[in-house]
Amino acid sequence: MDDLRLNVGLLRRKVPNLTSAARQVGLRPATVSNLCTGKIPVGRAEVRTLVALASLADCCLDDLIIRGEKVEMIETKIKTLDLFAPLAKGGTVGLVARPGMGQIAVLAELLYRFKNEAHKTILLMPIGEHQGLNDLVENVEIITNTIEETYERIVNIVIDQDIIFVADRTHVITGHIQQLQESLQEIGSNSVTTFLLDLTGEVVDEDLPYGPLETLWQFDADLTARHRYPAVNPLSSTSTVLEGAHLDQEHFVIQQKALKLLRRYRELRSLVNVSGMNRIPTSELQTFQRGERLEAYLTQPFFIAEPFTNKAGQAVSLQNTLKDVNKIINGALDSIDVSELEYIGYLQS
Repeated sequence: MDDLRLNVGLLRRKVPNLTSAARQVGLRPATVSNLCTGKIPVGRAEVRTLVALASLADCCLDDLIIRGEKVEMIETKIKTLDLFAPLAKGGTVGLVARPGMGQIAVLAELLYRFKNEAHKTILLMPIGEHQGLNDLVENVEIITNTIEETYERIVNIVIDQDIIFVADRTHVITGHIQQLQESLQEIGSNSVTTFLLDLTGEVVDEDLPYGPLETLWQFDADLTARHRYPAVNPLSSTSTVLEGAHLDQEHFVIQQKALKLLRRYRELRSLVNVSGMNRIPTSELQTFQRGERLEAYLTQPFFIAEPFTNKAGQAVSLQNTLKDVNKIINGALDSIDVSELEYIGYLQS
């Protein structure tokens, strides 16, 4: 059952307003969202849920559920993204954040990295004026103003070249993104990985602000307030790549251990904030300290921020991330001060 996943692309095409559609048939949008991103495995879903989704998409269960297809990961070399919510190649990723949480910085950094790795990067300009938009414009190769222009530019790109496409939620609401994805599928165009963000931050509390997604990056107010960037919440961000059949076993085991540690660390941290360190049971002190170190290690200097931070940007391979995180979890770095792990790349052996 581990090799089953929802056909997210089909749902996106057939049910553009999945949030309201799901509610109308008695489904919780949060459940649908978690099924789309793989946070809830298809094998554990209720039959009535799958039947209802198939009915909404006007398809049979065989079309709704994909078996045995490998979901390929694009390695970003940003530690927290690759470890907890890997980018699904050819899928759609949604960034969910309130203004000021650093979503534009993360996206600008990714565009900078992808452009230097020979991906074609395209930005569909949003409707209206938005703060921070220049950071995206400066780091993208192609800028378009309409969905028709975007389509033309994509189909004229070399067939085997991967494309990174960025658009604001304003184009999701109008149905333009759905239109573009349908048109590209009809002609079997290049591998297009789509990034959707909400520049207004108004839909941060919605369950499905962009419709079905392969990858979800949820930004965190607490991490932002403590300047732990990138402020992507490991506990609420997820991806279809995380499903057991698609994820390397070593990655899966370390990721699950890291999530367990961070989940308990956050609980203990709440206790410390209210009552101080003395309230942590002695048996939990080690957990708190290792969680603190792991959280610090997951911060990372960005290339686009070098002029402002005077810190060189760092690209960290997934293999180095896994090795370092495993060391932290197993206590090999218990004697290292937390500050030595903040805003570094990988640990030198």
